[in-house]
Amino acid sequence: MGVWRMKLVPMMGAVTTAVLLAACGGNNDEPQTAQASPGGGPGGMMGGGGARVVVVEVEPASRGNIARQVTVSGVVEPVRVVGVNSQLAGAVNAVQVQEGDRVRAGTVLARMDSREIEAQLASAQASFDVAKAAYERAEQLRERRVITLPEYERERTAYAAAQAQVEQLRTRVGYATVRAPVTGVITDKNVEAGDVVGNQARLFTIADDSELVARVGVSELDVVELDQGDPVTITLDAFPNQALAGRIRRVFPSADPTTRLVPVEVVFDAQSARFARPGFLARVTFDLATSQNVLLLPVQAVLGAQGSQAVFIVDDESRAQRRPVVTGLTSRGRVEIVSGIDDGDPVIVIGNANLREGMTVRVAGRDQPQSLGDPTPASAGAVPAETGTTGGDAAAAAVGRSGP
Repeated sequence: MGVWRMKLVPMMGAVTTAVLLAACGGNNDEPQTAQASPGGGPGGMMGGGGARVVVVEVEPASRGNIARQVTVSGVVEPVRVVGVNSQLAGAVNAVQVQEGDRVRAGTVLARMDSREIEAQLASAQASFDVAKAAYERAEQLRERRVITLPEYERERTAYAAAQAQVEQLRTRVGYATVRAPVTGVITDKNVEAGDVVGNQARLFTIADDSELVARVGVSELDVVELDQGDPVTITLDAFPNQALAGRIRRVFPSADPTTRLVPVEVVFDAQSARFARPGFLARVTFDLATSQNVLLLPVQAVLGAQGSQAVFIVDDESRAQRRPVVTGLTSRGRVEIVSGIDDGDPVIVIGNANLREGMTVRVAGRDQPQSLGDPTPASAGAVPAETGTTGGDAAAAAVGRSGP
């Protein structure tokens, strides 16, 4: 036992020295390699040689039509609203309609008490009959030169006055029956049977909904490009996903002196009018200028301010190339490219914010060949088995090998 202890002590010292050297980093003459982050920074990854590769999405430049547009809001209204007023002062005997009723021109809306006027008409009719008989007799006497011309003119004038009086009272009797002046919908009813109303009192309001319109204010800078009959697109907050069609009915001749906006009236077509109701909020989109068969790109593909705009395209070596461009109209997320690129150029539309000229890119969704320098998924970040035993495990192994 004494001999074994004498041999074991020097061996334990050697093992302890080896462990300390391993903990301090081993051989300091060997260069150390820095590990890159798995993604190579935001939005990218590291290639086999350590270069950053940015993942992007591309879209080929294509041709289409684009229009500069302006959208303004207004309230849906009937093409006209007519107020029905009382032509007589008196009691209302009957009301025959309610709000929401659809009526045609001439429909009876209400009846008023007309007994007093009818009595006056009867008296006037009797006076008319007397005047008529006197006039006819005067005509006969004038033909035989029995009466003078002034006497004849007096009877003729009395006859005409009596006739006018009868016509006036007949008209007033007609006013006792209140009729609809236009075809439309009753929107307001301000009277009930038994009410006593004055002359020219508002009884009903009728909305002529044969056409529904929206009156909106357009800037004086834009209204010069609008004409009567131009098509428009209308959306209603009640149906936000429904695009409705209409046209410009009229452009008012003058601007509002306060807002400097010119009123423009647009009318719904027959199909779209079924969705609209008076009082709905309408958003009207006008096409102010149109370009046809031009190169179009998503707006996010264009970088920089006006006058220094550019796009990035992907070349044959999967590198980003910067191309200065000149833009035109912008509408609905698309921008017109006047010059700088050609049809079909693969333009980077997503991932271009931090790109620089010549950077390596990888198009999302496109298969990429794996370079020889790239680590395989199985070996990336793994520690070789030969160097996996360090520190205290090495000491234990050494002790185990030197044990009896």
